Amino acid sequence: MALLDDLAPGMMLKGVRSHITGLLIKELMVRGDLRRCLIVAPGNLVEQWQDELKRRFHLNFEILTNDRLEASLSGNAFEEMPLCIARLDKLARNDEVQARLEQSEWDLVVADEAHKMSATFFAGEAKFTRRYHLGELLGRITRHLLLLTATPHNGKEEDFQLFLRLLGEDRFEGRFRDGVHKVDASDLMRHLVKEQLYTFDGTPLFPERRAYAANYTLSGPEQELYQRVTSYVREEFNRAEALENHGRKGTVGFALTILQRRLASSPEAIYQSLKRRRERLERRLSELREQQDNEQTALTLFANLPLLDADELDELEDAPASELETLEEQVLDQATTARTMAELETEIHLLAELEALALLVRKSGCDRKWEELARLLQDEEEMFHENHQRHKLVIFTEHRDTLNYLAGHIRVLLGQPEAVATIHGGMKREERAKSQRAFRNDPLVQVLVATDAAGEGINLQRPSDGQL
Repeated sequence: MALLDDLAPGMMLKGVRSHITGLLIKELMVRGDLRRCLIVAPGNLVEQWQDELKRRFHLNFEILTNDRLEASLSGNAFEEMPLCIARLDKLARNDEVQARLEQSEWDLVVADEAHKMSATFFAGEAKFTRRYHLGELLGRITRHLLLLTATPHNGKEEDFQLFLRLLGEDRFEGRFRDGVHKVDASDLMRHLVKEQLYTFDGTPLFPERRAYAANYTLSGPEQELYQRVTSYVREEFNRAEALENHGRKGTVGFALTILQRRLASSPEAIYQSLKRRRERLERRLSELREQQDNEQTALTLFANLPLLDADELDELEDAPASELETLEEQVLDQATTARTMAELETEIHLLAELEALALLVRKSGCDRKWEELARLLQDEEEMFHENHQRHKLVIFTEHRDTLNYLAGHIRVLLGQPEAVATIHGGMKREERAKSQRAFRNDPLVQVLVATDAAGEGINLQRPSDGQL
């Protein structure tokens, strides 16, 4: 039982964790001490784990899917998968899958982002989550348990002790007296930071990370759009608070949060989002009018829209980008606090006004964030080598509308359409890998514009030359 704490979050250290784990697995296999290994990771990391272990160590891990569970000949897919990778919340929240897991035995279980299985003390009482109980189960069905995390400690000794209880139930049972005891995990915990990682010749494995903020001021039209959309979101949040259906409240709140993030992303993202939402609600209103004439008739939440409670919303941050993008579009386009057709009509009218304002900003060319990025691309010395050739550059954005917008602008700015590659959640793994290879190896590809999907299943780090 052990805890690996790398204390330096980011895609870079995700790769380090898989490398260290791969070395451990291979060593245990050589010793004849490992035949069955289970890796539990957040949904957005399972493909990366599979690819890294295959590429670096020739370990053929299989991802646990619904199809694999249903196609099991024995009735328990875990027994048929000696090298298995499973999504954290598939195991934590599905009682049927967990029952099958409990019937299996493993030589090694590895939990990535293990802090997600933490528990807390509140009002003197320990509060356990379903993820925590999964951690307890994993400890019971394996001979070796390895927890990987960049944030094992939240500053509260009692909570840290509950977390370490996953590694030693008897040793960390109960709560220490304040000011008297302190958790000592030196024999269980391996603490690493990226600054301690070196190549065989003694040079740092990764370059120093330096972060700077580029400040900019919104133009007048942008400021007006920001204030108007923010006001709309605030009012809808207040209306959502009055909803008696908590699942609907959570779904509407999630939709409004998406809209707020897209407002901050780019004029293109907020314009397209407002336009799609207005069109979808208009179609829904038209369908309702065909069914009934009374505009005061109460509306129900659309039948195909998921109801998201607090736990489900918490899980979304770990969902694969492709799934999350699909859900975001579905929820953003449909979730509403309107309770009657008259209220829905009023909201559609307001959305049309906001859409018109967003279109005005879009056509005006007043995009201060893009102007600042264009300045950095053209004028900053750090963007170029000493021989004046451009450094390889990765630009991350959260939304595909912004990705397409930026990719088009950068291609025009550089005057080379082939200079820009893209990666987003709607691309298949093979397409993402192709864009990655082009960015890493093709000197003509200078910029990669990517959504969060770029962090899933591929590694963009170039430790050998310190470039991104």
